[in-house]
Amino acid sequence: MKVLSAFMVAALLAAATFAGHASQLSTDARTAIPHDIQQLVVIDYRAMQESSAAMALRNRVMLPELKQLEEALQKSGLNDNHDVEQLAFAIFRLKPENEQTTIIGIAQGQFSMQDVLANFKKQKIKPTLIGENKLYPLGTSGMQVVFLDSSTILFGGTSAIKIALKARDGEAPNMLTNQPIMDAMRAVESEPLWSILDKKGTETMMRQVLGEAGSLTDFDTVRKRLQASWYTMNFQHGVHFDLTIQTGDTFTAATVASLLSAAVVLRKASGSEAEKVALTNTSVSSDSGKLGVHFAVGESDFESLIKSPLFQGMVH
Repeated sequence: MKVLSAFMVAALLAAATFAGHASQLSTDARTAIPHDIQQLVVIDYRAMQESSAAMALRNRVMLPELKQLEEALQKSGLNDNHDVEQLAFAIFRLKPENEQTTIIGIAQGQFSMQDVLANFKKQKIKPTLIGENKLYPLGTSGMQVVFLDSSTILFGGTSAIKIALKARDGEAPNMLTNQPIMDAMRAVESEPLWSILDKKGTETMMRQVLGEAGSLTDFDTVRKRLQASWYTMNFQHGVHFDLTIQTGDTFTAATVASLLSAAVVLRKASGSEAEKVALTNTSVSSDSGKLGVHFAVGESDFESLIKSPLFQGMVH
């Protein structure tokens, strides 16, 4: 749950949308994401840097782990304010039948490999070889970084990177062979901020979102029919959040819509004024086996919302 919450916050850190911006993954980035992915978040990092409102939100909810990563990237010689264009974070299972997950990060942009490698050499940082790939430690963060090419950097723990490199090099299945994930990605990849979740990720997210309503018998009835989900978020003309959950049949979509509506009512009864305003501006619908959730609120109301227990609970 903490991992999923962290990724939701990672999405919030990219709180900006501009016409013409889109967060699309390169082929090298896609092939480095293992097949058994549970959640993927992709953000337009440059758009975030261009928005004062986004940066203010980022500074308020910055997680220690992300702050540590930022500092480590800067020490490596990368200028995250200039070089990084997109950031992606992927949670994937270690094995198809295993509940245990791990995380990798992917940075895309125009990087000066020679300058970064020269900086590593100056700091007497020696790489670890995995095949033909050179892994460099990112300070004391415990993470490693490897260049896939001049525009794509992979970072994360050593074990996670090893799995990702095997996927990239064709020694293990990668995300391109996961048809439900690829179908979901096509629905959102033209947006500047998006996330996709597989069946397990969708189930976990729904239990968190439903809260008390998730304990109802109806959820256990429909849980196994949840297939995938995806969401987009933007901060142009206020704050907008759109979530789609694919269930495969009309009955399941309608049932989950009823459960979500019940969760909204329960939260409105006990929430703060800011939360009540936000939930009043939340609509739930279902159509042709898909459930839709739309949230829209003005900037001032959103600023109040990020101070609320509901938002802080998600962050922590």
